[in-house]
This record gives sequence, structure tokens and C-alpha cells, in this order.
Amino acid sequence: MSGLSRTSDDLSPRRRKILYHAWHRGTRELDLLLGRFADDSIGTLTEGELDEFEALLEVDDRELFGWILGKLPVPDTAPKAVLAKVLAFSQTNPLAG
Repeated sequence: MSGLSRTSDDLSPRRRKILYHAWHRGTRELDLLLGRFADDSIGTLTEGELDEFEALLEVDDRELFGWILGKLPVPDTAPKAVLAKVLAFSQTNPLAG
């Protein structure tokens, strides 16, 4: 997979920006995880979920990896609902290969 695969033609500017950011974090593994989730879900996330997803996209890569791998505790202030959706998506939609 080389990156963004969903068209953004039908999305609001906010959703387009989030979709782009999900695919362009800088760490390829997180690009794939968050980008694929965004491709699948960006059109149906509520405004509150969009707020949480934007917050998740701002988390430092090392910290986010630690949360995902269970090596770091997820703080109470973290966007836990969307993080749970991302993790559930990754479990049901693993990368091919």
C-alpha cells in the first residue's frame, strides 16, 4: 500500500485535512494504521469522534506506539474511544502479507 487510497472529493475540508494527516504522520507503521482507519471511517465519524481523532493524530509517535503495544499506560486525558476504534479496526482489517 503506497498511501492514501480513499478519494476525498465528498468530504468537508476538515475531514480532508484529517484524512491527509492520518496518512502523513512521518512513521510509516502509524501512517498505515491510522491512514487505513481514516480511509474506512472518516466519512462516518461524528464531530466528537473527529475531535478525538485529531487529538490522537497529535500524540507523539513513540507514546502512541507505546499505547498501541500496551507498553505504556494510556492516560486518562487520551482520546480513548477513538483509540479503541482504531485498534478494533486493525484487528479486523490486518495488513495483507
